Amino acid sequence: MKLRQFRIRIRRMRARWWVLSAVVVLALAGGGAWWIIAAQTESAVATPVAQTVAASLETMEQSVSASGTLTPTVQEEVSFAASGTVTGVNVLAGTVVAAGDVLATVDTLTVDAEVLAARATLASAAAKLTDSQDASDGSTAALAQIAANTASVTTAQNAVDEAVAAQNAVTLTAPVAGVVTVVNVAVGDVISAGTSSSGAGTAAAGATAAAGTGGTTTASTAAFTIVGTDSWTVDLTVGEADAALIAADNQVELSLDDGTAFFGTVSEIGLLPSTTTGVAAFPVVVAVTGATDGLYDGVAVTAAIVYERRTAVLTVASAAVTSVDGASVVTLKNADGTEISTPVTVGATVGNLTEITAGLAAGDEVVVAAFTPGSGNAGTTGTDRTFPGGEMPTGDFPAGQMPGGTNNG
Repeated sequence: MKLRQFRIRIRRMRARWWVLSAVVVLALAGGGAWWIIAAQTESAVATPVAQTVAASLETMEQSVSASGTLTPTVQEEVSFAASGTVTGVNVLAGTVVAAGDVLATVDTLTVDAEVLAARATLASAAAKLTDSQDASDGSTAALAQIAANTASVTTAQNAVDEAVAAQNAVTLTAPVAGVVTVVNVAVGDVISAGTSSSGAGTAAAGATAAAGTGGTTTASTAAFTIVGTDSWTVDLTVGEADAALIAADNQVELSLDDGTAFFGTVSEIGLLPSTTTGVAAFPVVVAVTGATDGLYDGVAVTAAIVYERRTAVLTVASAAVTSVDGASVVTLKNADGTEISTPVTVGATVGNLTEITAGLAAGDEVVVAAFTPGSGNAGTTGTDRTFPGGEMPTGDFPAGQMPGGTNNG
């Protein structure tokens, strides 16, 4: 009996020992979890590391943004000055020509006949003038007849000059260099001076332009259309407020959708706005300068018209400038590592930079407001500060960026 009671007592002691062990384990586990959470919380509110940037001399620009379309400066429509039948066409749509290259020719039968007829008319008018002068008795009627005959001679001479010019123009040449984008005539077409033939369009009419002119087509009644490829303009529109800022000869930074960058200058600003969209929009023409490789007719262009550019402007990151009692201040970090709140006078703010007109020198190191990891609050040493205008910005910023877009470090 005593042995049985002893065994029961041993079993109860073992059960109590297991319960006690479990309590100890749970307590240790709970303490470890609390320690981890506490460590993470402490890490989340860790003291921010001060970052500094140097005041530096920069170029500051003010610009107006706009978008438009690229257009060739040279776009010539070329027609025959002579009438007749086309005897030769020397180019196709897409042919690159130089000024003076032969485009087409017509026969000389018609123009030769027109020259002969014009000269005959001139001879007859001259004879009448001579007769009236010889027969004149000085009366008013006689003098009037002489004046009329003189006018007839002048008219006849002009006709001869035009006929001779047409005779010389039986060979049509390119007046400018460029790419032939439209050919509206073919061999055998009968044409009249200044117009394309009734059979226009039978040979490459409205043909697609060659590479270098954007692959566009041009509707034209002229015999040929030539588009230059070495001179371009960009047609833009800007609002009324922006139009008041810009002026002729302002530099323009231009770019295509594929990233191609080039430059130009404002050549013309329209005096009258367009209001088709309900908002006043002034036309602006920009002349492209420099290299023109890779430019095409009709492509979209993004433009920044620089109306103010200043060099050697002392600036700091905008995030370094705070406000104390309505005054702008920065935290200046001395060479020995000490920091001091320094009042400054600010000028323009462009992008991520603020101009400093007084209070700092180039190379001075200033503290940039940094966010405490996980807290969402900014902190700097010294006096409490806010950004100009009131509240400190809160929330997350893109990786590697300070408030206002300034790069960390």
